Amino acid sequence: MRLSAMGDVAMTVPVLRALVAQHPEVRLTVISRAFFAPFFKDIPRTEFFAFDAQKRHKGVLGLLQLYWDLKPLQIDFFADLHNVLRSKFIRSRFALKGVKTAATDKGRAEKKALTRAEHKIFQPLKTMFERHAETFAQLGFPIDLSQPVFSKLELSTQTREVTGNKTQKWIGIAPFAQYVGKVYPQDLMQEVVAGLAQETQNKIFLFGSRDEVLALQNLAGDFKNVCIIAGRLPLEHELELIANLDAMLSMDSGNAHLAAMYGVPTVTLWGATHPYAGFLPFGQPFENAITADRNQYPLLPTSVYGNKVVPGYEDAMRTIALEEVIQKIKSLLQ
Repeated sequence: MRLSAMGDVAMTVPVLRALVAQHPEVRLTVISRAFFAPFFKDIPRTEFFAFDAQKRHKGVLGLLQLYWDLKPLQIDFFADLHNVLRSKFIRSRFALKGVKTAATDKGRAEKKALTRAEHKIFQPLKTMFERHAETFAQLGFPIDLSQPVFSKLELSTQTREVTGNKTQKWIGIAPFAQYVGKVYPQDLMQEVVAGLAQETQNKIFLFGSRDEVLALQNLAGDFKNVCIIAGRLPLEHELELIANLDAMLSMDSGNAHLAAMYGVPTVTLWGATHPYAGFLPFGQPFENAITADRNQYPLLPTSVYGNKVVPGYEDAMRTIALEEVIQKIKSLLQ
């Protein structure tokens, strides 16, 4: 069970792939929001159960209904990968019926020590992938994450109508995040896009929401080899495109994890947050994470999720040189 958010749900995928690959006796039921169902579509022996937060499973009575909806599945083990009130409620019901349960330890105290202003303990923490693997080990299913399993999705006709045939190096750029403290300044990002688009052997796809189309148009400029994806493909087809990228550039956001779960080389930019918190995309080397300068901004990271604004730290991401970003992407394409 993992209900939200997009990046957090995506981070369960590499762990579940390894689980079913290394334990052929296992069948999975993933409980999450219906929107995320395409993430799990190509994992063998895996079914998806949609959590309806708005109607059927809303509130305490809805959670009771969720338990009764799950009970006919004859679940033998319950892995709570969310560990919040709603998932704890369901987990406790199964535990009362004798089902073996385990929950992911999110390391909240360690993350608080990493992000606090005073007496900061600046050291890398366990990744969320390692934490989820520990959860399954508690249930009797140890997982070796050093043997990743990736899948490549074929481009459907609907996707090709937007992307065209692949005759160039395909670069994805996801320039936005939920919180401003995680977003690279748009004037610098515009220069990054231009620097990559100047080479005609590259084709650049800009990812975002429908509300961000205008901002993406400003980033795209007049380059013919820059394509805005926002609002043009449903998630299932957007995943096809992401799986066929040669490189992805993303903030510390969900798109980074979508690319990484298909083994796409992924460069991430970090401002208020830091990869030490355990959210580096799966299988990506640390050198693919470009962080703001802690010599100039020693309180970084100031937040686990980027939602805390520290006065005077608004320009921290400007310490990330656009030339470094461009060169890192080019090195991955080679």
